[in-house]
Amino acid sequence: MSSIDRYTSGGGMVSLLLSRQVSRTLARLEAGTVVQVAQVDSRATVQAAQVDAVAAVAQRAMQDVAFVTQVEQQLGQAVPLAVSRLQAIGDLATLAMSQVVSDTASRLRRCSG
Repeated sequence: MSSIDRYTSGGGMVSLLLSRQVSRTLARLEAGTVVQVAQVDSRATVQAAQVDAVAAVAQRAMQDVAFVTQVEQQLGQAVPLAVSRLQAIGDLATLAMSQVVSDTASRLRRCSG
């Protein structure tokens, strides 16, 4: 006994109708599963794109903060009396860039909702 055979009670037409109903039900379930998996995959793709966008903006902001800091240091060495003003401008620029990164993440979150 290596396989399982379907039991039929001899009611040929009833058995055939039940078999069709079961087949239709299983087909609907399978189609529903395919749709749900596609929806999950689609959401994952959108979220991955959002992560990439935030990372790109953050990376650019970090590079620019480093550049601003370098320029601030060089100018501060050239003009020591301007150091406090240069620091203030550098801090404002850094805060503004941080806000852009934060805004990007917030806007992307709202777009996907």
